Amino acid sequence: MSQSPTHDSHDHSGHDHSHGAHHHHHGHHHHHHGAPQEAGPFPWRRMGWAALLVVFAVAAASLVQVRSGEATVITRFGNPSRVLLDPGLSWRWPAPFEAAIPVDLRLRTTSSGLQDVGTRDGLRIIVQAYVAWQVQGDADNVQRFMRAVQNQPDEAARQIRTFVGSALETTASSFDLASLVNTDANQVRIGDFETQLRRQIDQQLLATYGVRVVQVGIERLTLPSVTLTATVDRMRAERETIATERTAIGKREAAQIRSAAERDARIVQADATVKAADIEAQSRVEAAQIYGRAYASSPQLYNLLRSLDTLGTIVTPETKLILRTDAAPFRVLVDGPPALDNKAGLQP
Repeated sequence: MSQSPTHDSHDHSGHDHSHGAHHHHHGHHHHHHGAPQEAGPFPWRRMGWAALLVVFAVAAASLVQVRSGEATVITRFGNPSRVLLDPGLSWRWPAPFEAAIPVDLRLRTTSSGLQDVGTRDGLRIIVQAYVAWQVQGDADNVQRFMRAVQNQPDEAARQIRTFVGSALETTASSFDLASLVNTDANQVRIGDFETQLRRQIDQQLLATYGVRVVQVGIERLTLPSVTLTATVDRMRAERETIATERTAIGKREAAQIRSAAERDARIVQADATVKAADIEAQSRVEAAQIYGRAYASSPQLYNLLRSLDTLGTIVTPETKLILRTDAAPFRVLVDGPPALDNKAGLQP
């Protein structure tokens, strides 16, 4: 009897273990049965995120940013369809339907290089010009630039240099060398040369390339050796002509001064002669009056003084005279002074 409980106890525990194992197996089977039900929504979420990313990528590819100083040409299957000019964001169809091509609108400068051209008077000069240009900022001219040079500024600069070279030849033929190279700044017409050069290329570049010319200038102008020699000769001749003219002017002014001085001298001399004649006449009148008074007071004394005056006039230290001494006026030298009449008021 003591062994039965033990047996029962053993059987019971064995039963419990088997039941537990069965229960564990059942739970494990339930776990495998529930896993496919929870994994169902995940593929749809992944597809939603992928679709959203595709939408964002398409939207980003459809955005176009227009920068300041640029225009953007939208081409549809390679053909320009529209031009965006305002800076900011805009929309387009994504590639390959539409593409965005930026066009630079900033100012550029192109030099013609040294050009050997002829002037109107048949002389040669070497001139170099520069052109400041930019693509005109409107839709028609932007597309014109695209068609002309395929949006290549370097190619545009090369063709602009060709235009400027031809325009330099045409413009130089309208000016004499003296209008471009001269020692007199008032005769130099470089400004007119630049204005005419700009008129030569302005409309052509706009109509052909959609390019607006902002400024044209001459940055270098030199002379070949032959032209330099001719220019020096011309300048020397001009200087000699100016010197001759100034010499002639000086001589004419000197002659006028001398003539005026001689005229003034003649006037002064004539005035002096008139005054001297007046003084001499007056002195003669006074002398005649004195002689008259002397003669009236003492005729003999008067005759004596007049005889002495006559001798003083005709006899000089080198005079040799042979005359009778009893002839007047030498008789006074022999006879001496005559006896004076007491009526003269003189003492004997």
